[in-house]
Amino acid sequence: MNLPDIIKSPAIQVLGNNCYTSLVEQLNLSDVDCLKLLLSKGLSMGIVLGGALAKLPQIIKILSARSARGLSLGSYVLETLAMGISFSYNLRQGNPFSTYGEVAFLTLQNIIILLLILSYANRIRDLFTSVLVIIGSTYALGQPWIIDDSNLAYLQALSIPISLLSKIPQIIANYQNGSTGQLSAFAIFGFTLGSIARIFTTLTEIKITEKKD
Repeated sequence: MNLPDIIKSPAIQVLGNNCYTSLVEQLNLSDVDCLKLLLSKGLSMGIVLGGALAKLPQIIKILSARSARGLSLGSYVLETLAMGISFSYNLRQGNPFSTYGEVAFLTLQNIIILLLILSYANRIRDLFTSVLVIIGSTYALGQPWIIDDSNLAYLQALSIPISLLSKIPQIIANYQNGSTGQLSAFAIFGFTLGSIARIFTTLTEIKITEKKD
């Protein structure tokens, strides 16, 4: 099957020459590796899109209630730190946006939630301090002369335990409050589902790359 160049070029960029030839031109639906890659790429695009929307329910819930009661500031600080490191690492490594794009959107949404928590707690000084810290951290993570690639790789490795630890303050807050307050169950479910799907896409693409090598 021959497709117009306007479709063929991006398809080759996504699938690669071998899988494009196998699946599109030869219609070889028995090519399991390429089918897995196609599924992985499709999921990746869905994850990125989902990441752009994942925490909007949480933001809307806070704005509607005009309260961030029940949300742990510590949890969001740690989670945002882990995401910011991961985004900077992938960006500086030149990885395809489809493999980490959701992190960019989730980091931005987390920053908004962080600022809303401080705002509704009337912690104005902390609010301005947080803005300055966010700007400074973003700049530092993006500059190799401040944080070189080896140190950034070390931070990337630390981002996993940081992300896991970020859940603890929220669990403690839920227990102490006896409720989840303004915490959005839909946002948590969407984030968890996206994380599971991202594990599948990462493992799939790593295995296919290793076979090619």
